[in-house]
Amino acid sequence: MRVPIVDLQAQYCALREEIDAAIARVLESGRFILGENVRYLEEEIATFCGARFGIGVASGTDALELALAAVGIGPGDEVITTPFTVGATTEVIVRLGAKPVYVDIDPDTYNIDVNAIERALTPRTRALLPVDLFGQMTDRQALWRIAQEHGLYLINDSAQAIGAQQNGVPVAAVGHATALSFYPTKNLGAFGDGGIVLCSDEEIARRVRQLRVHGAEGGAYFYKVPGYCSRLDEIQAAILRVKLRYLDGWNERRRQNARRYMELLQGTEAVLPVTAPGNLHTYHQFTIRHRRRDALQEYLKEHGIATAVYYPLPLHLQEAYRHLGYKRGDFPHAERAAEEVLSLPVHPELSMEQIDYVAAMVRQFEEEHAS
Repeated sequence: MRVPIVDLQAQYCALREEIDAAIARVLESGRFILGENVRYLEEEIATFCGARFGIGVASGTDALELALAAVGIGPGDEVITTPFTVGATTEVIVRLGAKPVYVDIDPDTYNIDVNAIERALTPRTRALLPVDLFGQMTDRQALWRIAQEHGLYLINDSAQAIGAQQNGVPVAAVGHATALSFYPTKNLGAFGDGGIVLCSDEEIARRVRQLRVHGAEGGAYFYKVPGYCSRLDEIQAAILRVKLRYLDGWNERRRQNARRYMELLQGTEAVLPVTAPGNLHTYHQFTIRHRRRDALQEYLKEHGIATAVYYPLPLHLQEAYRHLGYKRGDFPHAERAAEEVLSLPVHPELSMEQIDYVAAMVRQFEEEHAS
């Protein structure tokens, strides 16, 4: 049996008529940049995620950078973040001339350990940049308290967590700004790159809109500040508007798939995902830990099951960020996670038979490799 880590072809086939019609309408309109689909999508995503404003941009990475730039992060500033995530989160801080300051993760949720943040603060700290990893929100109220007490900006990297909630509160309701990604494999994915900045502060929204079009304001060729060329295009927005109508159902299917894995993998060596109290998880990834991760991954591959490792090397040990001065042992929870995590297929197109097969192969691996 073949089990892909994602199945974008199946998703498209299920929505083919709606998506093709939406694309055709854009082609017939002749308006491809910042048209009505972008405007409507911005409003729809903002409402869905608990924010007043949405500003569509070219990627999730750009969403992070423009959000930080909009609140004035720059040379000499420090931004608290996590070493256990994709490189974009650190990359945008460095590109703005600021310094990433890492805090280790909670070993259960893989999110930043909020209890360790205040020990990392210095007079140069200007912002917190937590990541909602694998589809689960960080502790928003704790982060907001720290931000308010110390005069910091809270910018949420929610690229993996659209649709997540915490005590009924959606991802963008708490914080100065929230960045989402529409990369094709995300829970809400485009047919290319895309992203959005969400916020409820009118001035931050104005600055992001200005920055995404070369710093122009008051007309296309009147530049107030140096900016970026980062716009979500109409075709992607039209596709995303179709998909958004199905997102709640897809996320619920992911939760059903996760519950099935939880039942079937009980009693194995796999350390199963933990959902923090009050959190509604969207399971962008279903990530287990296993002491024989590499051997298990190879075994599953041999049996037709695709898996992924997010992430194999923490950012503080990456060559690109060696200049930050961190060393092995500085963030032991992130380092151990990198050695043990393995993400199993959890996408909504999976059948129960496929999930049962994956779980059976994990058990079979352990039986054949019993120590």
